[in-house]
Amino acid sequence: MNIESETSVFAGVLEQEDTIQQLQISARNPVHAYLFVGPRGSGRWEATKGFAALILSAGQELNNAKRVSSLVLRGEHPDLIRIEPTGNQYRDEEVQILINEASRTPIESPKKIVVADRFHTANATAVGRLLKTLEEPPSSTIIILISESIPDEQTTIASRCMTLHFKPLSSEKLHAWLKEQGSNDDDAQTVAMASGGDLHRAIDLMNDPQVNERYNMWQTIPSRLFGDGYIVGEIAEEIRNRIDDAQIMINQRHVREIEELTEREESFGIRGSGRKNLETKHKREIRRFRMDELQFGFSTLTKVLHRQLLEDPSESLMRSIEQIRRANDALRRNPNESLLLQALLISLSGDDE
Repeated sequence: MNIESETSVFAGVLEQEDTIQQLQISARNPVHAYLFVGPRGSGRWEATKGFAALILSAGQELNNAKRVSSLVLRGEHPDLIRIEPTGNQYRDEEVQILINEASRTPIESPKKIVVADRFHTANATAVGRLLKTLEEPPSSTIIILISESIPDEQTTIASRCMTLHFKPLSSEKLHAWLKEQGSNDDDAQTVAMASGGDLHRAIDLMNDPQVNERYNMWQTIPSRLFGDGYIVGEIAEEIRNRIDDAQIMINQRHVREIEELTEREESFGIRGSGRKNLETKHKREIRRFRMDELQFGFSTLTKVLHRQLLEDPSESLMRSIEQIRRANDALRRNPNESLLLQALLISLSGDDE
């Protein structure tokens, strides 16, 4: 594969030039295991597919190399296996699936690439079961673990892998990319800010006509809080309704994915194939979307208060900023959304003093 082709397979990866260069070099003589670490939407799966395309197409004639690369980049090559946890945690049985897949010979290519996505969620038992496979891997198998972080209990796993780090995308890069996709400057700026360095979220939001309205809503909240309980309730309800409206686009995508799965089941005469996993994935994506929306709102609120703090360095403003930070931290514990919002808005209104 020529240099141009080596670059093109990473076309979907933004702002990770150093990591891509390492992958291009490593693809010529790959090791047995890799750990890709970085936040969601930083391009880890896209980089995995590009890396796999280089490895699985190596040594092929031009036409076949193009066919292999095309299949890999669509995630449809039989020797690229992606395993995700069905719930919130990588469990023993899912690691066993990974181990079983790693032990099987490739179907079409000299190499087989087995990918464990969201591996940072693996429990200690699952991690222990994978260690032996990482220490004595089949010569034809390459294992790639995709994680958001390296938990303390996975440091031994990391020591058995070549680790590559992915950074969150900058707002500037997302802004430029969104303009290349046809977004106007104002929309691109808002979406880039609301995405928090996550390209996948930016793709969802770039077709959302209400993202600017939600941004403006969050900006006006401090000026609307006067300590009256009914105002707090109204604002909390408005926030939830706005997020519900934004979620419609995600729901529509989920309906399309279920319909596509149903068509495949009918075509191949298989019922229930992956349906439960897909439904679980959809629930997880909705939770994540609503969390992202609230984090976007909390970040906007904080910026508004920081601007006010420059003009009026009061203790009440500093307390309000701290309350927003605590609410943002609480999102990780999957709290009741309505209660969290009302408690925060009451504290910002000064009604809790």
